[in-house]
Amino acid sequence: MAKRRKRSSGHGFGTAPVFLAGISTILGAILFLRFGYAVGHAGVLGTLLIILIGHAITIPTGLAIAEIATNLKVEGGGEYYIISRSFGMMLGGTIGLSLYFSQAISVAFYMIAFAEAFTPLFGWVEQMLGFTPHTWMISIPATLLLLLIILKKGANLGVTALWVVASILGISLLFFFLGKAPSPPETFNPMAKVSNHDSFTTVFAIIFPAFTGMTAGVGLSGDLRNPRKSIPLGTLAATITGMIVYVLVVFKLATSLP
Repeated sequence: MAKRRKRSSGHGFGTAPVFLAGISTILGAILFLRFGYAVGHAGVLGTLLIILIGHAITIPTGLAIAEIATNLKVEGGGEYYIISRSFGMMLGGTIGLSLYFSQAISVAFYMIAFAEAFTPLFGWVEQMLGFTPHTWMISIPATLLLLLIILKKGANLGVTALWVVASILGISLLFFFLGKAPSPPETFNPMAKVSNHDSFTTVFAIIFPAFTGMTAGVGLSGDLRNPRKSIPLGTLAATITGMIVYVLVVFKLATSLP
């Protein structure tokens, strides 16, 4: 009995890692690289509608996870454990396979997005060193190095990395909101769009991945002190916080773009 209790308690983490894992996944590449595109092509009202539709999916998902987690003894395995114990092994295995592929695709997505942040420096590198760099020269070594460090140090370093990532996100957003546009618009028009704008469907397809990832903290279920409490609180808090940040970013961009 003592061994079982010790195994279920994991590393004894609280609610904070669940929230940090969720919010650092939600406030990701789409927010920093594509939200300006969304406001320009869909307008303020169109982008807010996309946010509303996206959270009409993620909030009920978070509520469902909260309900299941509070009525079930959650152990290691994250989303797969919750689904398989609630709906059976057949459905759990099917969804677990889908989750596996989604995580694999997400890794590639994050690698590309990380490397894209360095593209403004490529011109300088080409001028100084005489060769044209590519994004894979940054993404692949950085990813392998990060994975090696985390795998060597274990889950404790992973949670520490969550604090670092969340702090960087917070500082970046703070500078973003404090910054001033060089040529802000004279009037605020929520329907304003760029000429030759893309369709609403295209913008929605590009922006929708921004609303995923709110269940990232569920994967820490085996390392939590009290998963039945931490998973619902952390997941819902991350989802709602992400929605609020998205809305504020939309209005900030709308009042900054000429």
